[in-house]
Amino acid sequence: MPSTQQLYKTYQEKMRRIADIRSTSALMQWDQETYMPPKGAAMRGQQLSTLSELAYELFAEEELGKILNELAAAGDLQPDERTNVLLTLEDYEKNKRYSAAFVRALSEQVNKAFHAWISARKQDSYALFEPELARLVELKKRETDILGFKDHPYNALLNEYEKGATVALIDKTFSDLLPELKKLFNAIREKPQVEDAFFQLHYPRQQQWDWGMYLVKALHFDFESGRQDISEHPFSTSFHPNDVRITTRISESDMANMTWSCIHETGHGLYEQGLPVEHYGIPAGEPCSYSIHESQSRLWENNVGRSRPFWVHYYPELQKFFPEQLARVSLDAFYKGLNKVQPSLIRTEADEISYHFHVYIRYQIEKKLIEGNLQTRELPEVWNHQYKELLGVVPGSDKAGCLQDVHWSHGSFGYFPTYSLGSFYAAQFYETAKEKIPALQEQVASGDTLPLLSWLRKEIHSQGRRMKSEELCQHVTGKPLDASYFVRYLLDKYREIYNL
Repeated sequence: MPSTQQLYKTYQEKMRRIADIRSTSALMQWDQETYMPPKGAAMRGQQLSTLSELAYELFAEEELGKILNELAAAGDLQPDERTNVLLTLEDYEKNKRYSAAFVRALSEQVNKAFHAWISARKQDSYALFEPELARLVELKKRETDILGFKDHPYNALLNEYEKGATVALIDKTFSDLLPELKKLFNAIREKPQVEDAFFQLHYPRQQQWDWGMYLVKALHFDFESGRQDISEHPFSTSFHPNDVRITTRISESDMANMTWSCIHETGHGLYEQGLPVEHYGIPAGEPCSYSIHESQSRLWENNVGRSRPFWVHYYPELQKFFPEQLARVSLDAFYKGLNKVQPSLIRTEADEISYHFHVYIRYQIEKKLIEGNLQTRELPEVWNHQYKELLGVVPGSDKAGCLQDVHWSHGSFGYFPTYSLGSFYAAQFYETAKEKIPALQEQVASGDTLPLLSWLRKEIHSQGRRMKSEELCQHVTGKPLDASYFVRYLLDKYREIYNL
């Protein structure tokens, strides 16, 4: 009879085989969003479905279940080993609820929906996307029954991205926060507006690419263990901590879009590169949660990348790349311009206050789709109405409206709330970092972000999935998640910028 340690080694080997297949699938998905020729779409869908089905079957093996249960009952595992086993057993039991046929059907439909979304964006026509989205929504409804839920079907999907999150929790979070944000938003709109027209000058594509690559490298993204490319919608993915991919997009009439998408995705990439390599394939080598992942991207994008100290160092560097456009723009004007608050149509380009109205709109729509109180054909009308009500703007096209995000074409229902949660965690983490690293602001102002990255690596990245989000927050900050950190951060920043 094998010893506990022999069984644990077998468990690791089996999980790494499954991780190899999932990583191969992720590589093919990355390729289809970056370099794959258009005619490859149909066959790529078949290939991805085969890999999804194969990964499912390996993770549903009776032998693996037996090993996990034996290890869970063993009394001589190390604490970290036991945590890995129990988390994997939880995942295993959830995976067993699916059928191979459903996994294949969902993978095939996601592929169809993604390519329909690409075509719909090119032709600015939601009608081209709607039929495939409708089929995908029906599959996601079926998935809620497979997973099981309490109180609301959307809870089953929320839990896939943020364990323990519920409609009741998210509804309360938004109902508590949005009035505060609306109050600040309205106060700012009564003040003289800051200038940001310099962002909309002509910024040549190649120069933007060169600037983005310089910035990503300066933030310590390891190009020996990753790369950056162009995609329709910026994203990050990882096949292993030593092979992490990020993407950006470039508009020659909007330099801000590319700059902060680079910083945002670099935050995701740094987290993936900081996960423990030796735990590849098991929970200790996986990210804590989607909200914690978002906390890392939002921390770098906003708490660092939209701060005055950051641009004390990097603005002169930016001016070297774009002397014609920025030579006569002062650092103060640039800093205020990059933090301009105004109603907008595009989530990824929104300011830090109105951003959460964008998230709330998406959350409400997908919640209604999953509960059956909204049909996909009605989505553009509801979207436009919500934007008019909350932000006072109405999309002039589907591309600037309900087609702007890739998430629904991926079947990622339940993901959007993690963006807001991520911002709240980011503010709390960064405030703690400033306490733990007294010279942090001066270091950032000198271009030295390595001390911050090292602290994040130690406190967050290296922890893998050993803890849930709330537990990790308590570990890092000594307190549970508290959105008042985020509100204070906004008030401190915008009092100065808008003389509130």
